[in-house]
Amino acid sequence: MGGARCMASKGVNEVKSFPDSLAGLKSQGHTLIGCFPLYPPLELLHSFGLTPVVLWGLLQDITHLALSDRHLQPYACGVARSLSEFVLSRGSEFFDAMFMYNACDTLRNLPEILESSLGRNGTPIPLFRLHIPAVPLSRAFASVYLKERIRALIGELEKFTGKAFSKQAFLRSTALYNRQRRLSLDLEHLAAAGRIRFADCSGILLSAGRMPVDDHITILERTIREFNGRAPGHQGIRIMLSGILPPPAALLDAIERAGLMVAANDIAALRRSYGYLPSASADPGAYYEDLYRNRYPCTTILPSADRRLETVMQTLRESDVQGFIFVGEKFCEHEYFEIPAIKRMLEAAGVRTLELEIGMDNALNLDAYRTRIEAFAEMLRQGARGSRRNKDAV
Repeated sequence: MGGARCMASKGVNEVKSFPDSLAGLKSQGHTLIGCFPLYPPLELLHSFGLTPVVLWGLLQDITHLALSDRHLQPYACGVARSLSEFVLSRGSEFFDAMFMYNACDTLRNLPEILESSLGRNGTPIPLFRLHIPAVPLSRAFASVYLKERIRALIGELEKFTGKAFSKQAFLRSTALYNRQRRLSLDLEHLAAAGRIRFADCSGILLSAGRMPVDDHITILERTIREFNGRAPGHQGIRIMLSGILPPPAALLDAIERAGLMVAANDIAALRRSYGYLPSASADPGAYYEDLYRNRYPCTTILPSADRRLETVMQTLRESDVQGFIFVGEKFCEHEYFEIPAIKRMLEAAGVRTLELEIGMDNALNLDAYRTRIEAFAEMLRQGARGSRRNKDAV
């Protein structure tokens, strides 16, 4: 499978550092808008000729937090701290603009912090914001409010780019991003069938955040063509991963070496990002009402959190998994408030769970996690052997 890994990752930006990827895009003439996670309106930004870059996975390129630690408490999550450090240290070098929305308590407080600091340093970056209602969009006033905020954002983008909003351009952009979502699901299904390692699949999917959507579609299509006809090369006890970010590649390798196979995921940077395909519409207000109302549920989109338990259980049944690994982003309050309820539900259904917490201070010291993964795998194997003995006895 070593050759498969090489082939799967060929041409994927993950082999470059984040700064090198952005420098390459700038040299090609892209107008970059840095988007704070989790789910920015990528289609709308793209329709104005901007290249959205979602600021995931910066930890590997951050060697210190000297600037962000002046503004953020040390018990903020690593996602917020690392992206703040990157924006404060190199944001003006790469980004023509920034976009943020109220994804969580930490991220919603960053606009004023970063604007103030960048302004004092003489390196201001235009900043666009969108407030997603924290109540269900089924309520009429919430839907109206979101549409008004989308219209206001369109006005700001028109002023910034000097371009009028185009329904045709928006339809082209939404078609591209929905194609990317379909292909992402197709690649994920190949991993669930054992045709491509989930570690390789995850890297390819995450690379979407640092390249134009057209380029990512090309990589997805090429990889799917390459692996679609292959016989399954990796099998094991089927598990599901959940969390904001997938675990580091070293832990994904440890999961597979322990005899486990990632057959499903509930990860914000992966399945939650592309799990729902909104209906085509030339009206951005209607399009984003559909997307934010019906998207794959996430704890950071508060109204959708009510559907989380049902969705997780449905995914478990459809994927026939025996274990569930929650990869917690340290200090992510939204996720940790929910996991006890998910754990009780899974235990009642006979699904074993493992909770891992990964923060900036221990991302490079993974031996303890490997031991826990191996112990979890052995526990699942013993459970499987016990089930077979019970069936044989019957």
